[in-house]
Amino acid sequence: MPKLPRLTAPEAEALLLKAGYEMIRASGSHRIYLKEGRRIVIPFHAGRSLHPKIVKQVLKFLEEAK
Repeated sequence: MPKLPRLTAPEAEALLLKAGYEMIRASGSHRIYLKEGRRIVIPFHAGRSLHPKIVKQVLKFLEEAK
């Protein structure tokens, strides 16, 4: 299995917005995106890359959006 790419929160957000997700709300340092009943939460912590499980979830949602 290939290694997952390193993503920061702004990079993941850009990918989600390009795929048609829209930010429905923010709660603290987390932003919630929604498209067709599918919800994903991205934590925004300055200078940190996302946890591999979150990166995997983002990539899965992007693949399903195609």
